[in-house]
Amino acid sequence: MALDFSQPFTERTPRIVNAAKLHRAAARRKANAFLAEGENAVEAAVATGAATDLFVTERAAQRFAEILTTAEYMNVYTHAITEKAAEHLSDTVNTTGIFALCKPVTWTVKQALKGYNDFWAVGVETSDPGNAGTLIRIADAMGADGVIFAGETVDPQSPKVVRSTAGSLFHVPVARDKDTKAVISQLKDKGLKIIATVVDGDVALDYTGEILAQPHAWLFGNEAHGLDPEIAALADYTVTIPIQGSAESLNLATAAAMCLWESSKAQYVVDERGNQAE
Repeated sequence: MALDFSQPFTERTPRIVNAAKLHRAAARRKANAFLAEGENAVEAAVATGAATDLFVTERAAQRFAEILTTAEYMNVYTHAITEKAAEHLSDTVNTTGIFALCKPVTWTVKQALKGYNDFWAVGVETSDPGNAGTLIRIADAMGADGVIFAGETVDPQSPKVVRSTAGSLFHVPVARDKDTKAVISQLKDKGLKIIATVVDGDVALDYTGEILAQPHAWLFGNEAHGLDPEIAALADYTVTIPIQGSAESLNLATAAAMCLWESSKAQYVVDERGNQAE
């Protein structure tokens, strides 16, 4: 069904005003909703049933016609909006003009751990939205069971995190809990070995094959300060990524990519073309 752009929502339309407020954490909590922007995030939100409404400019409606068709099939309300309204909803300089109003998709740790528990990624005190989103995307790509954000972390449903996940927020369980010690305790109760990434660990990443063949969870520390020694001490293993050059350290997303790649190799058997073997 073609959208009628003769009377689109403007930046002053109450629905647009309220949706724009979702850039703020307090508004997201009050509305029990969040906003996804961009092709990948919106497509995933619609396909997984997380989206309740779409806001689309005329330009975006032409470009993303397939998403609109899926939205109609999924009974998602689709609203025509002006370019000015899109700028009001967006937190980027150049908006794609397509947005999804979404139901919450984050889980409690207890809910998340009811599924498969082969390997998890845990961001501890993660403060950078880009790193948080990339961690979710990496975990999805590597076949991890999900991501947990522990401690005082960025909101995984904030606009920049959602955008950085490129849709992966809607593909894997993502949980959040302010009590890091409680998170570790719950992981251990499920039989997962806790692996802390530290500068001077007991094991180099190159030699973790047997460790990673067990159910496990990686702890990745804060971008600036790493893991608190008290938290690292709760781990079953401490692992270091060897650095051969002059760089002092790797950022969270890079370290996570390397560690979760090793987990994926240990947990999955693939053929020579990279497809999962039977």
